Amino acid sequence: MTQTVTDNTIVSAAIYPPIGVMRVGNSEQGFFIGPEVNDPPTQKEDFYRDSTGALKRQAAKFRVYGLNSQGQVVQELTANDATITWHARLANQKASWYEFQLALDIPEAAKAKPSYLRNKEIPDRSTLLIDGGEHQLSGVNQDGSKTKFVGKFEGKSVYLGEMRTDEQGRLMMLGGHGKSENLKGEPAVTFGNNEGWYDDTSDGPINAQVIFNDQALPVKPAWVVCAPPDYAPQQKSVRTMWDLMRDVAVTAGMLPKPGKPSFTHDILPIFQRMTNLQWVNAGFAAGFGWDSPFDFTSEQWLAKLSDPSPIWQERRRTLYHNFRRLDCEFADNGDPNDIAVWNPQPSAVSAQQWPWIYGDAMSVNANNSPRQFVSLTRIQLNALAQWVDGDFIADYDPSYKAPVNIDDVPVSEQPDMLTRAAMEFCLADAFHPGCEMTWPMRTAGMYSEAFRLHHADNTAPTHGINYGPVMTPEITRQPDGPLLSGQVAGGITRWMAIPWQTDTASCRDGYNAAYDPYLPTFWPARVPNNMLNQTNYNIVINEKEPIEKRQAAFNEREFWLDDLPIGPSNDYEAQINSMVTGFGQLAIVLEQTEEGVVGFPETMQVGMTPQSNTEATSFKQLKRAQFDKQDNAPHRPDLSRTDKANRYKD
Repeated sequence: MTQTVTDNTIVSAAIYPPIGVMRVGNSEQGFFIGPEVNDPPTQKEDFYRDSTGALKRQAAKFRVYGLNSQGQVVQELTANDATITWHARLANQKASWYEFQLALDIPEAAKAKPSYLRNKEIPDRSTLLIDGGEHQLSGVNQDGSKTKFVGKFEGKSVYLGEMRTDEQGRLMMLGGHGKSENLKGEPAVTFGNNEGWYDDTSDGPINAQVIFNDQALPVKPAWVVCAPPDYAPQQKSVRTMWDLMRDVAVTAGMLPKPGKPSFTHDILPIFQRMTNLQWVNAGFAAGFGWDSPFDFTSEQWLAKLSDPSPIWQERRRTLYHNFRRLDCEFADNGDPNDIAVWNPQPSAVSAQQWPWIYGDAMSVNANNSPRQFVSLTRIQLNALAQWVDGDFIADYDPSYKAPVNIDDVPVSEQPDMLTRAAMEFCLADAFHPGCEMTWPMRTAGMYSEAFRLHHADNTAPTHGINYGPVMTPEITRQPDGPLLSGQVAGGITRWMAIPWQTDTASCRDGYNAAYDPYLPTFWPARVPNNMLNQTNYNIVINEKEPIEKRQAAFNEREFWLDDLPIGPSNDYEAQINSMVTGFGQLAIVLEQTEEGVVGFPETMQVGMTPQSNTEATSFKQLKRAQFDKQDNAPHRPDLSRTDKANRYKD
């Protein structure tokens, strides 16, 4: 709802989004701006790739908004209105930080291996910390040539990104090029803790000095995170980072409790996201995809789901019971920094419950944890419970069109839209450790307000030796610990895998093939498992082909990692090492529309592989000639024995 602003006097300012996301890409020059609206328009492949087929970097754009004394948005402030000087700092602390074993805020962490310092044999920890330093920038159309963040890893220069401005003086932050390396030439051997490696992801604070009407305004700062590429840019996971952060903020009293849920904005997205995952996971395609029993995007389903009358209440109830629910709650002791308190007797959970996604405590040989699989947030589950009772806003309109540009959004609503757009395309699935950010993001003490990180007094990067040889849950809870004392540059991404490519190539589907080769899955909304390839798509839309052949082509989903240029292999380590240099050759899953097609959806999402990827194309042709794709082909190793899938035992 648009707020009514009666006081137009600007007394302070705030940067939005509070957390911006930039992503690495191997294109030398190409980049694009990350999502600024919740449902951005469909883009062609050249939006994401340059003319050579390389992946463009995703830039994070930041804006300044002027606020009145009540904290209401009055207007956006640009170079036309104010003098804005941007300040930023980037760092990568991964190699100098602690190993990832399990999320340290769950009970299962006590059963995992200790989180020792990475590269603990190296006494001078400062040589492992890549500090890109501080830079500032003002004016319009600045090209970033003088604001490059460059640090060193064991003496080698590492580029982390740069600052630019657009024609209005808004800040654009670009990250690294996806460069990861072991200086000794040693291969990666695991998903998350590879000794002697660095990568060029990073994070850090964003600040601005704003002079408006000859007065310096106090400015709420922001943060930027550099993450891996988004290989499925039109997908959202069932539980996004925005959902999680909102839940944290409501629990901590930073936001009011939600009222009656909207069907269009609160209920429908949960179901639509599960159906849309059909384009990145074969199991979701069978269970929730086109013409399946739970194709929630069909008009037949939408008419029933959106009707609050008692006629369909039992159907709503039975659907609700399919969702996984954990009996957990945050400690109600007045301390918003307390970690979650878990009921020692949680409700029974199983792989069949929705959503079909692994959780923080995923481990193939441990099945008794309620966190083996992911569950929705409490806000999402409460909204579904109200939906069951018919207590929701029945606002479904088939003709509704979401804004496709931030300028289409009323200025008073733009900050919230920018916040949500940035975080809804980030994952809050298994923090194992994750894609963009991980488990610390559900600690209320990390934030100064909803969605906005609390900055340390000094945001210069630190390294892990300050906390001793082992990181423990107890250390993270201390007031002077790494979570509650304010964030420093590199403080968000240091909890992630090193290098990022090995984790991205390890997070797949169907670790227990005896149960299902495709389900559950890890992060298909960012890292596809299986996709409809271009060859099969062309068969599907060709109405001259027999319907049986078209149906078979539609149902066949290619293994996404087939595009890695390693040849036919069942070698897991070969795959994760191939990802280090071959990540730009993997397909991006994008919409294609063929109007008038009969028997299939007019719009499908198709894996688009760069035409320059001749090595991978040759490999796929060889593989299809030699191996039966339906019979555990050698390119799909036994993942149940990997370090990723065996973090602890019951």
